[in-house]
Amino acid sequence: MTATLKLTVNGESRRAEPGQTLAALVRELGLDPAKVAVERNGEIVARSTLGDVALADGDALEIVHFVGGGDDAGLEDDSWEVAGRRFRSRLIVGTGKYRDFQQNAAALAASGAEIVTVAVRRVNLSDPSAPMLTDFIDPQRITYLPNTAGCHTADEAIRTLRLAREAGGWDLVKLEVLGEARTLYPDMRETLRATEVLAREGFHPMVYCVDDPVAAKQLEEAGAAAIMPLGAPIGSGLGIQNKVTIRLIVEGTRLPVLVDAGVGTASDAAVAMELGCTGVLMNTAIAEAKDPIRMARAMRLAVEAGRHAYRAGRMAARKYADPSSPLSGMI
Repeated sequence: MTATLKLTVNGESRRAEPGQTLAALVRELGLDPAKVAVERNGEIVARSTLGDVALADGDALEIVHFVGGGDDAGLEDDSWEVAGRRFRSRLIVGTGKYRDFQQNAAALAASGAEIVTVAVRRVNLSDPSAPMLTDFIDPQRITYLPNTAGCHTADEAIRTLRLAREAGGWDLVKLEVLGEARTLYPDMRETLRATEVLAREGFHPMVYCVDDPVAAKQLEEAGAAAIMPLGAPIGSGLGIQNKVTIRLIVEGTRLPVLVDAGVGTASDAAVAMELGCTGVLMNTAIAEAKDPIRMARAMRLAVEAGRHAYRAGRMAARKYADPSSPLSGMI
């Protein structure tokens, strides 16, 4: 017997029969294929082809239609903005440590992310025809965020991003200037200097920094486009180690705040969002998972859940128990 397909439809798990088309699924949901739009794994499917596209195991689908008014909380615009650019997904993913470019592209699709960080490295002159990331992740569809991974001085970082802008025209960039190799903590003195120079040159740096509200304010004044405090050391997977300072950074700046580094699993991403962060950036947590595609999907859902929880407003914490059921009228 052929196993059923596992799908995610509008954020909910669902199963379908092998060979079933998108049009058949839409009808099964009680909808008219002529009145909806369907996005499959991040790509919009032309309405005229819904009857020709067969579902595949692991597909992530978004099905939308027009509704009157605009008061439905589930459909309101909760996008965010950085340097004049607007994004729906609050998850940013990296492009390192994957088995190959194909796996990286599949994980990106499952994550729903609209921004990927990319390292700037020398062209392989011995094999200039070797596959490149752009062959698998289209920079016209996904926003590339060039970063300065591996740079230990402001001058190195500035030079790297000048080359990135020349190569692809990017001015929205991720700045990180590392202090030393063991912790990969940022050198804030060099980071601030690089931020000032880059801002003067028309860049919009999203800046990796320590989880320090004073340093965050200094970066804002220096011209940063976003503050990206570490949750824990890069690649450690330890989760958010200091919720207090992350929350203080969120409360103390008008810029987007995205936790960068230290996320290990979905609950870590949810915690970051529950603290009021604008978003989360991660690489190792997805790339080194036993099943990167499934983990990417989990991270997408965790970020969405954490954001909803933050906006809903959590209950007050109490020192003692408080019964959920009324005590009056008991038998």
